[in-house]
Amino acid sequence: LILDTIPIEATEFEESGEYDLEGLFVRLGESIDAIGAKRIVLDTIEVLFGGLSNQGIIRSELRRLFQWLKDRNMTSIVTGERGEGALTRQGLEEYVSDCVILLDHRVNEQMSTRRLRVVKYRGSMHGTNEFPFLIGQQGLSVLPITSLVLEHKVSNEKISTGVPQLNEMFGGEGVFRGSTVLVTGGVGTGKTSLASHFADAACREGEKSLYFAFEESSPQIIRNMKSIGLSLEKWVN
Repeated sequence: LILDTIPIEATEFEESGEYDLEGLFVRLGESIDAIGAKRIVLDTIEVLFGGLSNQGIIRSELRRLFQWLKDRNMTSIVTGERGEGALTRQGLEEYVSDCVILLDHRVNEQMSTRRLRVVKYRGSMHGTNEFPFLIGQQGLSVLPITSLVLEHKVSNEKISTGVPQLNEMFGGEGVFRGSTVLVTGGVGTGKTSLASHFADAACREGEKSLYFAFEESSPQIIRNMKSIGLSLEKWVN
């Protein structure tokens, strides 16, 4: 890995004669050859043309830069700022790129959400929906909310609901592993109790179980479930 930082202030630009990226190509070429690089990151593209006003030169050199990288079979990540009414500042980058990923950060009802969308992926099918993503200590995590095709492995194994009589209603052994079970009902109908039976049954089988509660604290749920004979405390790490 070669990490090369080139600080450039817009005030340092001065247009004089023809402008090209030949110097950048030389610098990139030397770095690529030095470590045998297969991937390259340019962050951000606007810095290269920030002080130039000749749109003809900018568009020509942008096209030449992308072709130069392609000729060397480099997998390239180029970051750029979004323009007004366009995906990019210059309005050309999305046309010469093979793939365009649009990142967005919005606040709705005091909730901040980052979203990612694949706008273009030349020569391949891709999902076109927006997906929320997180930036945390482990890096970036994308949370897909839909699938392009309905193809996934299914299991014939059944697992207990924790309620023997309910298992009988599902054919005697419970529900299929991997199923999504929605339990719906009014306040006080026993939704939390039934969900707790599910979690308790998994723990009894030596499996790991996650219980996300949005209305009650963990100690409160553990205390309340004791009233129906469930001791969840022994399973809590």
